[in-house]
Parts: sequence; structure tokens; C-alpha cells
Amino acid sequence: MANTDETTPARPLRADARRNRDRLLTVATELLADSHGQLSLEAVARTADVGIATLYRHFPTREALVLAVYNHEMEQLGRRAGELLTSHGPDEALARWLGELSQYGMTRPGVSDAFRAAALSHDEVVHHTYTHITTALTHLLHAAADTGSTRTDIGADDLLPAVCGTWELPDTPAARQQAARLVGLLLDGLHTTP
Repeated sequence: MANTDETTPARPLRADARRNRDRLLTVATELLADSHGQLSLEAVARTADVGIATLYRHFPTREALVLAVYNHEMEQLGRRAGELLTSHGPDEALARWLGELSQYGMTRPGVSDAFRAAALSHDEVVHHTYTHITTALTHLLHAAADTGSTRTDIGADDLLPAVCGTWELPDTPAARQQAARLVGLLLDGLHTTP
């Protein structure tokens, strides 16, 4: 995927174009969850009730559409960290958020590949997607460290690859239990005292 030209400011979308883009993202999100990573652009356009040319104007490739879906979901997951911190203590918020992140990836085949690419890519959209998660995780880690209960030498870039390893597991009840045990193991390693 080509890099965005950083010298050209993005123009705001017209209201009808914004509605089409939002509808395409909503439909793509729903279909991606059921497609086992094999999203059909034609099915997205048909279900969103727009022409394929409209889809390509907003998302020139399948990869661009999938990344836009992931970016949208990562924004939501990033906001979730703040919600958890307002309703739970920092340790509990961190544990719940890591569990949700783990479960999210297991239901999205291919997202682990996208995050691996994000760690190395200079693509603006991919980097932005990765940043949503590292920023949220950093906030949670700092909140937990401020209580004195967790280590301060582990950052989001250290912990995230370990959690994302659970994304390789299939979305089955047994694998979800295994992922929960692995997240628990990671949390145990973060505590300053046994």
C-alpha cells in the first residue's frame, strides 16, 4: 500500500460521501466478522446498497477497506481503556482490557498479520491503527504502575506482541480459555510482588 502524501492536506468529505463511507465501514465490519478473513468487496458494496465504483473511491483495495475496519475497531478499543479506568481500579481495568484485546483478535482472522505489518510499516493508516492500541495500553500500564502494584520497566511495545500471540488461536471455547490463562500469566509477570 502506498504511503499517503503528507504534504497534501486531506479534504473533508461531503455529507453524502461521508454517509456512504460510514455505511461501507459498518457493512464491512459485519461481513468481516463472518467471512473468516475472506471479505468480498462486491458483497460489501451490494449490502451497503452502493455501486462498486463508490466503494473503490473510498477504499481502492481490499487491504485498504480491511485496514479501515481495523482502525475503526482499534479506536473503539482504545476508548474502552478510558471507560474501564473510570469504572474499575487500574489493575482490574488493565486485566479486563487485555482480555478484551485478546478476544477481539481471536475473532478477526488476519488481524495479527496487520499488526505485525504495523510494527514495521511507514504507512500512515497502519501506523495510526497500531498507535490507538499502544496509547491505550500505555495509559493503562501507567495507571497500574502508579498504584505500585505493577512493574515500570515493561512498556506497551513489550506487552502488545505477547498479547497478540493469542490472536493465532482459533475462536473456540477451549482456545478462549487458553487465551485467558495466557493473559493471566502475562499479568502475573507484570506484578511487582507474587
